[in-house]
Amino acid sequence: MGILAVGGEVDKTIYSGQLDERIYQPEGGAVQSMPDVAKAPAKVLSKDERIAVGKSIYSSTCQPCHQADGKGIANSFPPLAGSDYFKGNATKAINPIVHGLSGNITVNGKTFNGIMPKQSLSDEEIANVVTFILNSFGNEGGAVTPAQVLATRKSSNK
Repeated sequence: MGILAVGGEVDKTIYSGQLDERIYQPEGGAVQSMPDVAKAPAKVLSKDERIAVGKSIYSSTCQPCHQADGKGIANSFPPLAGSDYFKGNATKAINPIVHGLSGNITVNGKTFNGIMPKQSLSDEEIANVVTFILNSFGNEGGAVTPAQVLATRKSSNK
């Protein structure tokens, strides 16, 4: 933390003089809102194309917490690798991305208690990243469509 001292006449086009202390709140300490508007897909993708695009989305959005190998971070972020949490139920993989998730969950026999804010991804992007996750890290496979994501988005079961 530091202080920058500047002298001279006030120029409101450079600095309004107003402070916003919200930037100093810890992650998860502020009420966050994400846009609910979905982007339109460019084209219908095959499962293999979804996996390839999903890998890119995973790398930029999910990997910081769930790691490149999908094993998460012990006692902080649950693993996606070989996950029994969403095994056989893709909606359980979609739901935290769409609605966010907080509180205790058990994944592969270990309890995690944290906050995952909902992500500002389109239905297409979520379908792609979940399809990637379902087909990676020792998971059993599967595919998710934007229609499934939209149904989850509209559901009141959070």
